[in-house]
Amino acid sequence: MAASPAAAGGRPDRAVLLTVTCLGQFMVLLDNTIVGAALPDMQHRLHTELTGLQWIVDAYVLLVAMLLLSGGVFADRFGRKRVYLAGVAVFTAASVLCSLAPSVGWLVAGRMLQGVGAAALSPASLALLAAAYPVPQERIKAIGLWAGLSGLGLAAGPVAGGVLTDAFGWPAVFLVNLPIGVVLLLVGLRRLGESRNPNAPAIDVPGTVLSCLAVGALTYGLIEGGARGWTAPVILGSFAAAALLLAAFVAVEARRTAPMLPLRLFRQRLFTVSNTAMIVVGFALMGSSFFFSQFFVYVQGSSILRAGLQTLPVSLAMVIVSPFAGRLAARYGFRVVVTIGLALAGGGLMALGTVHAGTGYGNVWWRLGVIGVGFALTMSPLTGAAIQAVSPQEGGLASGISSTTRQIGAVLGVAVLGAVVRTRQSGGASLETGLDDAFVAAGAVTLATAVITGLWLARSQPAEGSAAPHRATGPGSVRTPNEVSTSGR
Repeated sequence: MAASPAAAGGRPDRAVLLTVTCLGQFMVLLDNTIVGAALPDMQHRLHTELTGLQWIVDAYVLLVAMLLLSGGVFADRFGRKRVYLAGVAVFTAASVLCSLAPSVGWLVAGRMLQGVGAAALSPASLALLAAAYPVPQERIKAIGLWAGLSGLGLAAGPVAGGVLTDAFGWPAVFLVNLPIGVVLLLVGLRRLGESRNPNAPAIDVPGTVLSCLAVGALTYGLIEGGARGWTAPVILGSFAAAALLLAAFVAVEARRTAPMLPLRLFRQRLFTVSNTAMIVVGFALMGSSFFFSQFFVYVQGSSILRAGLQTLPVSLAMVIVSPFAGRLAARYGFRVVVTIGLALAGGGLMALGTVHAGTGYGNVWWRLGVIGVGFALTMSPLTGAAIQAVSPQEGGLASGISSTTRQIGAVLGVAVLGAVVRTRQSGGASLETGLDDAFVAAGAVTLATAVITGLWLARSQPAEGSAAPHRATGPGSVRTPNEVSTSGR
């Protein structure tokens, strides 16, 4: 592997690299939560319905989910600096396009382009960091800083989104990325060193295309079904196309020597259960978060700024609790920590489903906090469990698949819970009733998954070679400190 000049250039270059990679990931994570605060204003100014809002969110998440694994391979093969800066450029340009969008269609197109940029930027930022810190202990500390500092974007999103939208309107939540992107490009071009892995696998083009089409067709059916009718020919056709494309994806991946998703990994119970649970985490967390600001604005009558502040307990709890999740899993085991986390999150969502227009915020914030704590306890241990189930050489792949399954769950969560709300409203129910039912549905699915993990999330038969301590053999094998410290109890 070619060494990065930043890795050999001493502390100043490393400091610059750490700052640049953290800021890039911060921008991506900020986008995950800042847009939610602006959804009510988008609905009002763009004259769109719930379906349009779902596409605004899912267009981005869908592209990230489907291209995330390929983004890491691109970075290793074609140069981490090159792919990182390309991702920054695309993400920044797409953000400007989003801010200038005159209609929902243009905004959705911009969000798709943002997803492409994020899918290149995010894995390349971690790969750059790993290449610059070849010593394992130094790398662990650097990745800890990368995860912690960039993770502040999750907590900053609701507040920043509320402030910017209230002051300037929804386009401001995208324009905030412009100065960040410009700074990253100027500094990155001058100060980042290039590195690549000449032994990186080839890009799985058929697998990537089929997976995008399959999940896209399924998402279309779920989002548009509520508006067009579940028995409409185009909706039934989209579900049939999704099934056929998924079958084709499985057939193609089973025959490829270097597939993007090695199906043999799912023979390990620990790997299968952990990724199934991660889908539910993405489903319930993103699906419910999609409605938080809308609940406070449309049901409780809050301003957009106040609604952004009111949703803060979820992301704040996740930022505070997440660093401890891996340590707890190392001490008590994956199963205990994940099951408790899912039970807390599910219970919090069920409790949120009983909140009404007249419920005071003093009886709401703690429910959001419980949801945040619960999901914070699940994500790192679930990734650690997936890594534990495979060989050390496949640790990076397992981590990437875990992130991808969470994103797929997020796509489905926004689509399915949105369908719940639309179906209830079409039957004559109020928005408040529809939102309550959506929160309860998300909670019920999460609680059911807590039972499944309590029964099945235990150590499976280790993959060949997995008994050895996991070590990062390259950027594709890097894990967070939480993941490193977990065990398969």
